[in-house]
Amino acid sequence: MSAAPRNVSDLIAVALELEMERDPSTLLLGEDVGYSGGTFGASRRLFRRFGEWRVRDTPVSEMGFTGMAVGLAMSGYRPIVEIMFVDFIGVCLEQIYNAIAKNRYMSGGMVGMPITIRAAGGCIGVAAQHSQCLWATLGHLPGIKVVVPSNPYDYKGLIAAAVEDDDPVVVIEHKDAYLRKIGEFPLGTSVPTERYTVPIGQAAVVRPGSDLTIATLSTMVEKSLIAADALAREGIEAEVIDLRSVVPLDHETVVASVAQTRHLLVVDEDYRSFGLSGELVARAVEALGPSAIRGVGRLAEPDVPIPAAKVLEEQVIPSTSAIEQAARRVVEARR
Repeated sequence: MSAAPRNVSDLIAVALELEMERDPSTLLLGEDVGYSGGTFGASRRLFRRFGEWRVRDTPVSEMGFTGMAVGLAMSGYRPIVEIMFVDFIGVCLEQIYNAIAKNRYMSGGMVGMPITIRAAGGCIGVAAQHSQCLWATLGHLPGIKVVVPSNPYDYKGLIAAAVEDDDPVVVIEHKDAYLRKIGEFPLGTSVPTERYTVPIGQAAVVRPGSDLTIATLSTMVEKSLIAADALAREGIEAEVIDLRSVVPLDHETVVASVAQTRHLLVVDEDYRSFGLSGELVARAVEALGPSAIRGVGRLAEPDVPIPAAKVLEEQVIPSTSAIEQAARRVVEARR
């Protein structure tokens, strides 16, 4: 086993190494995942450790190697597919929603699809075609699970859970997390060296509170925690929930929190319309009834392409101050 990981990129490489060590049927496919160790370094050492037959550098043909994963899964393998940027997933979406997501259903359960798709999402100043999250787009497609880690502990545990799952799972890793040192995160910095899993579809209450529920995921968890600390100084105690998964969506944990706080704010780095924020608000209202909720709010990306200029990107992505302002509006709506 390699040295202790320094950052999330190292940690993902360790998680993949443990999965490939545990099960010889596990393979890794993708552009530059082999000899160069991955665009973000998340497959470093694996090519030397397992060789070119299990760590496959592929041509720039997402449709081709995603289709290859379908055939491998039908033949008893457990392929891990890296789509370099989640924005590129549209190139192979037909394989994902018509083959990977549907083959188990269409075969009456006889054909398994134990495929893990890893993709980098989120904004780091790389413009419209390299900055999307798209977890709501993927979550709209029945037959696949979608997980979104927010901290080092969950990155390692959710990747392990995804690879061992007998159904297809998409793991969306945030580009901003890759090179951050593990100790820099506010949560999940104690990461066991041994293999473990984090249950898919189980949200985590990462900060208790009595006045407002903030449901969020990915890097917005950290921003929401910072905002919650600022709100506490004003007498507003916000409960922060890390959803961890878009599919399955643990709305039960959110509903239980809203039943106590009676206020809900969903913070999301994905697009606002037809997305996670609207889905979660709708489920809470359906479960509790409109009279049980005093205020709701959604803070997400506006429906525009992500600007290339960093200063403009910052106007589009929810900030800590924007979360604070949105939280105040929700709490004060019917006080």
